[in-house]
Amino acid sequence: MFRKILNSRLFIWGLLALPSVPMVLALLSGAPGPGGQPVTEMLLHPTGEFSARFLIIAMILTPMRMLFPGSGFWRWMMKRRRYYGVAAFAYAAFHTLLYVLDIGSLEAILGEALALGIWTGWLAFFVFVPLAATSNDWSIRQMGPNWKTLQRWVYVAAIATLLHWIFVHNNFGPALVHFIPLAGLETYRLWKNFKHGRALAA
Repeated sequence: MFRKILNSRLFIWGLLALPSVPMVLALLSGAPGPGGQPVTEMLLHPTGEFSARFLIIAMILTPMRMLFPGSGFWRWMMKRRRYYGVAAFAYAAFHTLLYVLDIGSLEAILGEALALGIWTGWLAFFVFVPLAATSNDWSIRQMGPNWKTLQRWVYVAAIATLLHWIFVHNNFGPALVHFIPLAGLETYRLWKNFKHGRALAA
């Protein structure tokens, strides 16, 4: 029974949606944050942060599976990787909606669109859209090998997300705490694949 619940799609989606519950309730209440901060502005950081976290989780699964090939946990996580990618997009969409509501007008949006911390956020979001839209079995069957080519754009989204985080807050620390482990694991994955390729050539 427990295994059936653990493997159900409803349980996974519920777990991934859980952080959004207090955010949605806060938004619906309309109550200002500490110091009278508008609720839309108050929720910008947590929605963006959870988007980045789920993106990182989706990306570390392959190197973690390579690092621990006998682990049942990482095998279980790997089978559900697309859920985390779609969750990253959902929180990014929530983050973008809050930004638009907070800034209030198209003129204001366009006025700061070329700032490094802003256009990198838009770039990450627009890369997320086709990745999330094709994260289903039908798209994989229809696209064939092109599906993996498209999904590699996740690296562009990750770099853009990192730059957005750093330059919006002018603070390297929190962003690097999240992304350095990802960089280390991706380096390991590339090294492992290179080593494997050399072994096959030999």
